[in-house]
Amino acid sequence: MSSNKTVVLVTGSSKGGIGFSLCEEFASRGCTVYATARRLEAMEGFSQPNIHTLSLDVTSDESVQKAVETIIEREGRIDVLINNAGLGNTGAIIDVPMDEIVRMFDTNVYAVIRMAKAVIPHMAARKSGTIVNVGSIAGEIPVPWGGIYGATKAALHSLTETLYMECKPLDINVVLLAPGGVKSNIANNQAPRFKLPENSLYSAYIDSMLAKLTMSQRGNSMPAEQFSQQVVSAVLKPQPPRYMTLASMSGMYKVLKWLPRTWVLNMFWRRLGEGPRLAALKNRK
Repeated sequence: MSSNKTVVLVTGSSKGGIGFSLCEEFASRGCTVYATARRLEAMEGFSQPNIHTLSLDVTSDESVQKAVETIIEREGRIDVLINNAGLGNTGAIIDVPMDEIVRMFDTNVYAVIRMAKAVIPHMAARKSGTIVNVGSIAGEIPVPWGGIYGATKAALHSLTETLYMECKPLDINVVLLAPGGVKSNIANNQAPRFKLPENSLYSAYIDSMLAKLTMSQRGNSMPAEQFSQQVVSAVLKPQPPRYMTLASMSGMYKVLKWLPRTWVLNMFWRRLGEGPRLAALKNRK
């Protein structure tokens, strides 16, 4: 059994992502951290001894149960669950293969339900715990070429808000985290999977899609370390916030949510659809 140190379980902890940085930050605050990913070798490089790695496939009921039971057996509890595992995508909705769409919903949505089913009974038994679901500003307002990802995050946001209500009688805190642009490997991870079908109706928009692929990593995207410091400080409070949004573009999205939806969608199409396509045509002349 562990001491009174806070026990944290983080999914999606591969090196180069925000999960990896969150593990480091929780550990720096003295927490006992269980970093998880499908492949143990993807988590090499942690700097602190109070970070333990476990193999966890969030799309497998058996793998989820095994990982949670292992932590409970070792530590006696899980105080904080960070549901960070996720897949991104770039492409027009009708161009994304159905097997990839199913895999994204399984990883980004159904996995959160699996984790909740496995962890909440243990937290409820102790009348204590915090669950943090990592959504995205893309779940607040969709953009062209990111429709499937945005749909998974919108579903996650709705599920999280319901969990917030349903966990109240269990004395479990539920936090929805909706980041903007944070420096990570997300673009590098998506790039190998991005392929425009030969018969795509959107072949003229290849430049727009490539621009969307790296959008969150350009400009003033927030360093993962700074992001993690702010998140961990909030999560470890006795009463963590119900909702958090931070990093680049998050402030803009706060304003956009108050504007007429049709105007916002048309603006995004001009900037992310037609804009990059027309700019690329101009550069080629």
